[in-house]
Amino acid sequence: MIEQQLQQAIAQALKTLYAFEAAPESIILQTTKKEFEGDFTLVVFPYVKAARKSPEMVANEIGAAVKEMVAEIASFNVIKGFLNFAIADSYWMAFMNSIVMEQNYGLKAANENAAPIVVEYSSPNTNKPLHLGHVRNNLLGWSVSQLLKASGNNVKMVNLVNDRGIHICKSMLAWMKFGNGETPETSGMKGDHLVGKYYVEFDKHFRAEVKELVAGGMEEEEAKKQAPLLLEAQAMLKKWEEGDKEIRDLWQKMNGWVYAGFDETYKKMGVGFDKIYYESNTYMLGKELVQKGLDMGVLYKREDGAVCADLTGDGLDHKVLLRKDGTSVYMTQDLGTALLRHNDFGADRLIYVVGNEQDYHFKVLKIILGRLGFDWADKVYHLSYGMVELPNGKMKSREGTVVDADDLMAEMVNTAAEMSKEHGKNDDLTPEQQNELYHMLAMGALKYFILKVDPTKNMLFNPEESIDFNGNTGPFIQYTHARIRSIVRKGEDQGCKVSAVNADGLTLNEKEREVIKKLHDLPSMVQTAAAAFSPAMVANYAFELAKLFNSFYQDTPILKEENVALKSFRINLCATVATALRNTMNILGIQVPERM
Repeated sequence: MIEQQLQQAIAQALKTLYAFEAAPESIILQTTKKEFEGDFTLVVFPYVKAARKSPEMVANEIGAAVKEMVAEIASFNVIKGFLNFAIADSYWMAFMNSIVMEQNYGLKAANENAAPIVVEYSSPNTNKPLHLGHVRNNLLGWSVSQLLKASGNNVKMVNLVNDRGIHICKSMLAWMKFGNGETPETSGMKGDHLVGKYYVEFDKHFRAEVKELVAGGMEEEEAKKQAPLLLEAQAMLKKWEEGDKEIRDLWQKMNGWVYAGFDETYKKMGVGFDKIYYESNTYMLGKELVQKGLDMGVLYKREDGAVCADLTGDGLDHKVLLRKDGTSVYMTQDLGTALLRHNDFGADRLIYVVGNEQDYHFKVLKIILGRLGFDWADKVYHLSYGMVELPNGKMKSREGTVVDADDLMAEMVNTAAEMSKEHGKNDDLTPEQQNELYHMLAMGALKYFILKVDPTKNMLFNPEESIDFNGNTGPFIQYTHARIRSIVRKGEDQGCKVSAVNADGLTLNEKEREVIKKLHDLPSMVQTAAAAFSPAMVANYAFELAKLFNSFYQDTPILKEENVALKSFRINLCATVATALRNTMNILGIQVPERM
């Protein structure tokens, strides 16, 4: 790439002119601002002291020296302490010829022999269906995994299903008391929806009990602890941990309903996993690690029997790892799962895609793993992301005020169908092709709208804004890809096959150069986005490329160009943009249509 050539030449010029040693990779080149002439800009102020000359003189001297070394530089200009290099058209055309047939352009092949990066995402509870918050988690986890793969990493995607605990017992107890034997078959409900119904039912009866106790003179906080329904759920959890057959059988049956429902939702969403862990299989290992911590003296037992970690020296508090009745907490199973994963994969890093309300939890996990003597504790990384909110506020599962993932996706498909028909984008398709297109557009809209937001930020999800064939949306980019593929097919019908062309004598217009330079940025963008775990960078790149292409398309003749070599070159440019859009959107888990 030309950037590396420039960095090496600048480093040599600094050494020759000023005896200044600089590693080529330390030299920062910026994209030249649009109001100035050039492609790459070097800020020379860091070298002025060593040169003992004015910034303008230093810039001119470096520019002249570098132009002598790099034949691809057409010219340079200096504005105060800013040195702008303009790259010759011949370089950009040769670059286009080098990538036009590369279907994986911008992506590095994953090194399957390297120690993997393990990415955990989804992590649902088996007491409710997946909702909008889970949608962001799943889409972010999947796209980060694909982004890391695209940057050359070996990646393993895992899911930890929280299939045990007090919240699971709440759904089970409510079903036992109020379900009358209802099943997914008898109710016609997906299994995860049915179990979620009884989680809400538990809360409704629990609130009524608390209200009654408060009316009888008990303080509200105490009433919440003494409500009979909660005490029954706690007793059920203890029985589960003791292996009570009746409780275990009910647990397996209801979890089975949930897993079947989850599988349907994951398939619609287009995500999957290399391995699924279950809390019920990992919490016992976690208990063993807690005992190890007691034996080592890095954990302590309180007078009431609870096992804790004193984290005050780390600026935190005292963290309970086992309750006084011996039952485990989330941290217990996360300790066990972390060890399992490290042993299973020999992981280079353990990345947890979990909302920012769990920042404290993962600080504690990392500290305790370190105290237990695991030298890989510093490889634990919490990819903390912001919450998804709706125009009318936050969601609450126990109150039944969540946006269900299945309902959301169905609504998006219906909206995509309506808008496609309104814009006449499906007139030439069969009914089967139309349904496939509606789903593709719906999921493209949903995924892009969520992933274009920086993961660290909270976001407001508005379904109506996400499906639009104009603006910064998935369907806009999908439509641009379909338009490009139509142009390429017509070009091929006219004899312009996609392949390297002789560009001698051709010159680039401004719009062509902008598109090619954006294509040139793709490999480095992928590496930068992967290092930042940011699919948002990929989404922004795809949108900017689509915008630049549409501007080029509006101003530049393609199929009507009379110069055959120039026409072939422009068809090649179209085809390469389509490849770049497909590859970047695939990182986001979004399919792009061949025709609309």
